[in-house]
Amino acid sequence: MPQRNFKVRALGEIAIRCVDMEAMVAFYRDVIGLEPMTDTEGRPIVFFRIAEGFGGHTAVLALFRHDFEGAGRTRGSATPPQTGAGSSLHHIALTVPWEEQDAVMAWYDQLGRDYTVEVFDWIGWRGVFTFDPDGNTVELVAKDPTWVAP
Repeated sequence: MPQRNFKVRALGEIAIRCVDMEAMVAFYRDVIGLEPMTDTEGRPIVFFRIAEGFGGHTAVLALFRHDFEGAGRTRGSATPPQTGAGSSLHHIALTVPWEEQDAVMAWYDQLGRDYTVEVFDWIGWRGVFTFDPDGNTVELVAKDPTWVAP
């Protein structure tokens, strides 16, 4: 096999084709707390800062209106995409510090938002799962600082 000569260092962007753009923008801004990098009013694409990223590329969440033609020759569609179990997207996971997960659960309780908590013993992670307005599963995940590999 030929030499690849490169190694992926980080996730640069998650892009979601949205059914309800306005509700999705409000959810990721107001519920999850991501900072918009662009104006959010009536835009076909809205970018949210996730983290500093790698090599000068900010890690972002991009929300695309489903009928908008995007980068990489991605075609728009007049028909909204399948979401939830009918989608090829299983879930997105965003990292929070372990000590802030209780605040996530308290925030969701305050909002009356349904969520579940799962512990992944094999790697020491705990995830707090909810759904965005389009039905995508969103996990806020943290590593238990006391976890030791078996």
